[in-house]
Amino acid sequence: MKQLLILFCCCTAFTALQAQQKPNIVFILADDLGYGDIGPYGQQKIKTPNLDRLAQQGMCFTSFYSGTSVCAPSRSSLLTGLHTGHTYIRGNKEIQPEGQEPLADSVQSYARMLQQAGYATGAFGKWGLGMVGTSGAPDKKGFDTFFGYNCQRQSHRYYPTHLWDNNRKVVLEGNDLKEKKVYAPALIQEKTLAFIEANKSRPFFLFIPTVLPHAELQGPEDAYYRQYEHSFSETPHRGNDYGPQASLGGYASVAKPKATFAAMVTRLDAYVGQVLNKLEELGLTRNTIVIFSSDNGPHTEGGADPAFFNSNGGFRGVKRDLYEGGIRVPFIVKWPGKVKAGARTAQPAAFWDLMPTFLQVAGAPAAQATDGISILPTWLGKGRQKEHPYFYWEFHEGGGRQAVRAGKWKAVRLQVKKDPNGPLELYDLQQDPGEKNNVAAQHPDIIKKMDGYMRAAHVESPIFPLITQ
Repeated sequence: MKQLLILFCCCTAFTALQAQQKPNIVFILADDLGYGDIGPYGQQKIKTPNLDRLAQQGMCFTSFYSGTSVCAPSRSSLLTGLHTGHTYIRGNKEIQPEGQEPLADSVQSYARMLQQAGYATGAFGKWGLGMVGTSGAPDKKGFDTFFGYNCQRQSHRYYPTHLWDNNRKVVLEGNDLKEKKVYAPALIQEKTLAFIEANKSRPFFLFIPTVLPHAELQGPEDAYYRQYEHSFSETPHRGNDYGPQASLGGYASVAKPKATFAAMVTRLDAYVGQVLNKLEELGLTRNTIVIFSSDNGPHTEGGADPAFFNSNGGFRGVKRDLYEGGIRVPFIVKWPGKVKAGARTAQPAAFWDLMPTFLQVAGAPAAQATDGISILPTWLGKGRQKEHPYFYWEFHEGGGRQAVRAGKWKAVRLQVKKDPNGPLELYDLQQDPGEKNNVAAQHPDIIKKMDGYMRAAHVESPIFPLITQ
């Protein structure tokens, strides 16, 4: 009997060890953070010591791309492993009184696939892919736990009336769009750290789609703010203030928008540091992949001044543009003992590559449908990295836009809804990363190839039509 008990204990311990050999995955997704907004990508005016540390301990991608240049479709591309010519959500389509167009029942997400592979899954921050009770709600797309803003329209306010804890509405006492009592990011951060503590003994996937530093520009006047309060020449921004006339989706006035924005980025950096410290405290660092990125380029709303901070890192464009500044984003990955510390790579990759990558590191079955290619060989510096023949993006506002990157070439088409056969702009990113010189006239052969890629990549959506109106 004693021998059987010892054998049982050994087998149990071995099973637990096997389970823990699956790496934890922590993916921190900033909201409207530009390529150049953080230290590892050249920021000079805003302090980001924890992201600097993450970059020193991991690998920075210098040619990494979001799903597209605005929130919901970019996140749809991220979670489904499909670029915006194929993914289900391709625009910010609002549902009243709360929420956005939901992902359909049929849409796969890698969170669900990681869940099926034995991972505890949690999401903390902003969702925007389907209201509670719909087919696109977080619990329907693979998350055991969700806490935060379900609706991205609600997330325009940092002092919202309520948040969501799975399917339970959490009313924030004192927040009534007249008074500001509970700063939502701080509360969401508490829940994030609690998830790590609660799941320290099993593999977990932690998705942190933080609302920082999306407009509005708001935050407590604490140490994060005070370090920038007198740093810049300021022009006050007049907005839709908290009070009797406050609208749900408005942006409040801010006396010192530059200082406030800088404080929001440094606060985000501090939250990253708290996650890293919690992993270290629990002995989880070596077996945890930590990733940091952003959903699109920098915003210009609520008093933000991306030109002042060089938020797009010198690239052309901002949020809602398909030029590099709107879609090229920071991407840092840390995996101790696996990913070389302090490395930088120019390997092009995009949001849709994360599905096959995550499933591969988790030992989960491959996705049945994805536009992505695993970038694990680049992470590990081992094996042959497969290459995309091209990358493709769509944007459904502003008359409709398309873009393709193939090697050093980048093509952009504007006013697609008016003329789907309209002229293409062409840029040589190797010689002209700022996309200043349109060389389409000199390369008709390249134009023909890029036009073919656009036509092959785009499949019309009845919910989000681009070509047929």
